[in-house]
Amino acid sequence: MAIAWVFPGQGSQKAGMAAGVLDLPGACERFAEASELLGRDLLAICEGSGEGPDADLCSTSNTQPALYVVESLLVDGLRAQGRTADLVAGHSLGELVSLYAAGVFDFATGLRLIQTRSALMAEAGGGAMTAVMGFDRAELEALVAAHPDVVIANDNSSAQVVLSGMPEAVAQVSGALQCKRAIPLAVSGAFHSPFMAGPAARFAATLDTVAFADAAIPVLSNTDPTPQRDGAALKERLRNQMTTGVRWRETMDALSAAGIDTAVEIGPGNVLSGLIKRSCPSVSTAQIASAADLGL
Repeated sequence: MAIAWVFPGQGSQKAGMAAGVLDLPGACERFAEASELLGRDLLAICEGSGEGPDADLCSTSNTQPALYVVESLLVDGLRAQGRTADLVAGHSLGELVSLYAAGVFDFATGLRLIQTRSALMAEAGGGAMTAVMGFDRAELEALVAAHPDVVIANDNSSAQVVLSGMPEAVAQVSGALQCKRAIPLAVSGAFHSPFMAGPAARFAATLDTVAFADAAIPVLSNTDPTPQRDGAALKERLRNQMTTGVRWRETMDALSAAGIDTAVEIGPGNVLSGLIKRSCPSVSTAQIASAADLGL
C-alpha cells in the first residue's frame, strides 16, 4: 500500500486543537519553545484562553506557528510508531510541515522559518482574497487574464479556487464570474500572488541562512507538484511559494499518478481529505488530529 501524508494550512485551525496532542511526548516543551520565540503563550491562544490584542488564534502570526507545532507533534508520534509515507505534501503553510516530516530541517529551524513567514504575511496589506466555488474554468481563466491585478492563488480543485490580488480587481472578477458561491476571505493581504514580492524577498533572506538537507521522503511542492528530494531544489521551490499559486489540484493528480492508495491528513480538520475524496476516487483518506487517532 502506498501512503501519502498531507498537511493542511491556514484555515484549518480551531480553538482547542492543542488538547488532543498534549499527551504526546515533548508537547509542552514544544509549545514552550514556540511561545518563547513568539513572545506570547501559544498554548493559551490555542485553548482560547489567551489575553490581549495578540491572542487571536485566527491571526496569521498565531495560526501558522500553532498549526506547525500541532502537526509536527503528530508527525513525531507517527515516527515513534515506525510509520512513514511514500510521498508528503502540504497546502501553503502545510508545505513547511511536509518538509519537516521529510527530514529537510529540524523542528527549531522550521519554527524560526514559520515565525518569520507568519509575521511577514500578517504585516502585508492592501490586498484581498476571495474563494469561488462551482464555476466554468474557461470563463474564470478568461476573466483573470483580462484583469492583471488578479491571480488564481489556490487552485484547490476543478470546482474550487481562491482569487488573490487588489481588492477592486478581485471584486470585479468574482462579481462577473458565474459561480455557485463567492466568499471573501478575512486575510490581511494578497497571499500567493505577485503582490507579495516584498515580503517574499525578506523571507528569502531568512531562507538563505538555513541549510536544507535532502528529503528522506519525496515532497510535492506548491509551486511544482512533482516528487523532489534535493534539498537545494526544495528550498528554491519554497522561496517562490509566497508569490505563486498553490497548485493543489495538480498535487492531487500527482498522488493518483504515483499510485497512492491512502492520503492521511495530519492536523486539525478534514479540508484536504474532502478535496481528495471528490477529486481522486481511487485514493482513500484518513485523518490524524490527536494522540487518540494514533491509538495513544
